[in-house]
Amino acid sequence: VAPEHYHAAPERRLQGNPQLTVWPHYSDPSGQFSVGEWQGEVGSWRVQYTEEEFCQIIEGVSTITADDGSVLTVHAGDRFVIPAGFTGTWQVLERTRKTYVIYERKATA
Repeated sequence: VAPEHYHAAPERRLQGNPQLTVWPHYSDPSGQFSVGEWQGEVGSWRVQYTEEEFCQIIEGVSTITADDGSVLTVHAGDRFVIPAGFTGTWQVLERTRKTYVIYERKATA
């Protein structure tokens, strides 16, 4: 799978302008479920999750800080879930690569 390179939107950047890369491996026909790998270079930015995301860190160190002040520092081998509705910051301390599984509930009419 060819990687897709991007940067956090300028209004979300807090430190640096790190390159972010995603390798999308699978997405179901509904677009609600996807699996892939993500990599971020050193820097930090604001995040706001509309999806449920299971992550497994493959390499690196990152700190995820919720708006309520709670902090999660993740390292290679760590597994965790970021719930829909989470808002805060993601700071990459050492280039971080993760496998992700995302479920995004579709809005009902």
